[in-house]
Amino acid sequence: MNIQVKCALCKKIFLRPQGRVNEAKKFKWKQYCSKQCMTKSKVTSLELHCSNAECENRFYRCPNQILKVDHSYCSRSCAAHINDQKFPKRGPGFKICANCGVKIKGSTKYCSRKCLWSVRKIHTPQALINKLQFMSKALGRTPAKREAMFIVDACIREFGSWNKAILAAGLMPHRSHSQRMYKRSNTVASDGHNCDSISEAIIDDWLTKNNISHKREAPYPKTGHRADWSISEKTFIEYFGLAKDSPRYDRAIKRKRMLCRKSGIRLIEIYAKDLYPIQMIENKLKSLVVKI
Repeated sequence: MNIQVKCALCKKIFLRPQGRVNEAKKFKWKQYCSKQCMTKSKVTSLELHCSNAECENRFYRCPNQILKVDHSYCSRSCAAHINDQKFPKRGPGFKICANCGVKIKGSTKYCSRKCLWSVRKIHTPQALINKLQFMSKALGRTPAKREAMFIVDACIREFGSWNKAILAAGLMPHRSHSQRMYKRSNTVASDGHNCDSISEAIIDDWLTKNNISHKREAPYPKTGHRADWSISEKTFIEYFGLAKDSPRYDRAIKRKRMLCRKSGIRLIEIYAKDLYPIQMIENKLKSLVVKI
């Protein structure tokens, strides 16, 4: 036998078997007209309207979340829209590229390096060639890349690479990136010594200028290794230009240090930081000048 029962949620009258009704009363269960009403009754969240007046969305929030804020929004975009109106200094969340007008995010002023370069394009190709030729004339040789850091980026941008810029200026490149270890182009120092790189030529010329007698390719005792320069039998000079650039090269450095310790040889080590961008080799070799 079915009897009429009122839904605990929507208050709708519906029919239910007498036995089920008695069972619900015994265990103090609430009775619902459908599964949808039973599911809704278990939801503790409250239905809200978005606080953005231009938005008509309805959404649910837990009571403890509602108590923490004065306004509730259906999404971050709605919250950002209202906050941008309240606090104009925060802006719309994006900027306009100063060159092309594209919308960008973050603290950058330009959307890409291409736009940055187009705005900061100070050097023309001919001006770069003139600077390289002027440096070459002043140095008496092709300038090294690390000696011209103020125009390196411009040269790469205009010519494609540093070596291509050197060739465009009618100069001879020192070496390419693929010739990093031992296939280097030789350079002749002012005293006629053949050097493996322009950096070694700079050191050799400094020794000559300061009247320091030196020999090239001095052999280490009881080994096939050779030092870049020897001032005497007990003083060697090495230019470690590729330190921390190759595991093989670093092993050779450790080997030479060990040989010098065993043989009682004073080893003066010079690195790229001692030559570029400012020559500081005096700090390493000034003791030799005093002795002379």
